[in-house]
Order: sequence, then structure tokens, then C-alpha cells
Amino acid sequence: MKKISDFIGKYMAIIVLVVAALALFKPVTCLWIQTTWINYLLMVVMFGMGLTIKPEDFVLVFTHPKDILLGCLAQFTIMPLLAFILGKTFGLEAGLLAGVILVGTCPGGTSSNVITYLSEGDVALSVGMTSVNTLLAPFLTPLITYLFLHTSVSVDIKAMFLSIIKVVIVPIALGFIINHFFGKYTQKVKEALPLVSVLAITMIVAAVVSHNSEQILSTGAIIFVVVILHNLLGYACGLLLGKVLGLPLAKKKALSVEIGMQNSGLATSLAGTAFPDLAMATVPGAIFSVWHNISGALLANLYRRMKSEDNNSSQLEVSLDSTN
Repeated sequence: MKKISDFIGKYMAIIVLVVAALALFKPVTCLWIQTTWINYLLMVVMFGMGLTIKPEDFVLVFTHPKDILLGCLAQFTIMPLLAFILGKTFGLEAGLLAGVILVGTCPGGTSSNVITYLSEGDVALSVGMTSVNTLLAPFLTPLITYLFLHTSVSVDIKAMFLSIIKVVIVPIALGFIINHFFGKYTQKVKEALPLVSVLAITMIVAAVVSHNSEQILSTGAIIFVVVILHNLLGYACGLLLGKVLGLPLAKKKALSVEIGMQNSGLATSLAGTAFPDLAMATVPGAIFSVWHNISGALLANLYRRMKSEDNNSSQLEVSLDSTN
């Protein structure tokens, strides 16, 4: 099971991409996956996240609160602003604009922790930011979404708040409690988590894309361009912010990845709750789910080389000093 799970986790981006393409161009193959399943599938992913969280993960919140506060502030300002600016610049219709902003106002997902690890970034900081941002999401995600959209569409803040509590907070809390009291029994279950998470995320993408394939194809390339720019600019802003603040390289990487990668599955789920009359609001989250796994894998390769270059530079300086 562990080998299968590791294989699935390693090739997640390719698997999600293939399924998304199949759902888009041959929707009949995935229409059996109902959009009403999205919340339950996301709850499974969040429960798995809860099983991986330990009390030690919150130590950083108390020992380095400034780092966590910085990550939270950046998460809930940079990505929503980028979403709003891109949506308005490209003239997205109401449903797509709502979906893009929802992606921007959601916290980072578990994928950011994996990509930070592969990037040789500060994993503890990444997990700390993801955990705290997720706990703040029931309050900040509905509020920020309302601030950006209330003049153009109706935003049901109460429904969003309750949905995040039900779909995110409760499953994570349950997983955390079970892991805390029955840790020795959950170790074997954890080996299957990548397999379960990839399966759930893939089914979410397949459901949204297949049931909206005609509308997605009719939008042309615009929504794809907006989603890709949103993600890449998030990475760039996170890295730039880290440089401006003079953070160590490992923390710059963690901040960049955490800001750029969103819990797009949550955005897809919330779209149906907050904007039931805007069918296209679910689409940006589904596209983001596919894209950020691809870009994350590429970014990890780039960031690993950045560290190698820094080490080589340091070694060169030591060598020159010893020569002098």
C-alpha cells in the first residue's frame, strides 16, 4: 500500500491533468461523479490532513509568532488582491470572477506543505501557516469575499462560514483528536493518505470539469490565463516579500509556496454554497487544482537548484578567503 501510495503521490500532477483532460473533452466518462459529492470528498481530504497534524506543529505559532503572523497577513491580502485585479483586468463574467476571488480568499492547502518539503524549504513554517490560516478561514474567507464581491453579486456569508466549519474545521479536528489518542493505530492509515487524497481531489476536478465542460470550452483561454497568472504571481510575490524582509532562503521558499498554492478544492466546494446561481463559479477552483500541482512540481525543482547555487557560492567565497 505504501509503495502504491508513494507512486500516486509522486505522479499526482500527471494523474490530475489526464483526468481533467478526459473530463473536459469526453465529459460522459466522468458524469457519474456527482457535484453533490464534492463536500464529502473534501471532508475526506481534510480528515486526512487532521491525522497528520501533531501538537508539536503548533509550537512554532508560540515560539515564532511573527513568522506565522506574516504568513497569515500575506495569505489573506496578496492572493485576494491579485484575484480581483486579474478578474477585472481580463473582464471575467460574474461567475468566473466570483470563483477566482474565492480561490484567492481560501487558505493554503496540504499540497503547499509537500511542495515546501520538496523545495527544501522551511516545512515547520509551512505547516504552521497552513494550520493557522485554515483555522482563520471560517472568519476571513467569507469576510474578504464579501468585501470584494458584494457590489456585483450576492454573497451568503453565513452559508460560507457554516460550510467551512462543516467541511474543513470539523474533519480536521476529528482527525487531530483521533491521531492524538490513537496515534499507534493511525500510523498504518497514514501510509494510504496520499492515495486517498489524490483520489478525492481527482474526483472533485472530474466532477466540476465534466459537468461544466461546455461552459469551460466556451470561455476560451481567458480563465486558464487568469488562473495560471494568479498562481505564478502568488509564488513571485511570496518570494519577493521574503527578500524584502531579509528572510533566510528556506523561509522565503515556504512563504512563496504557501501564498501561491491555495486550497482550491475548498474554493470549488464553497462556490456551490455561496453562489448557487452562478454555475461557472466552481470552474476556477477546478482549473487551479490541476494547474498548481503541475506548477508546484516545477517550482520544487527550481527551488532545489536555488539552494544548491547558494551553497556553491558560499563554498566559493570560503575558497577565495582561504587562498587570500
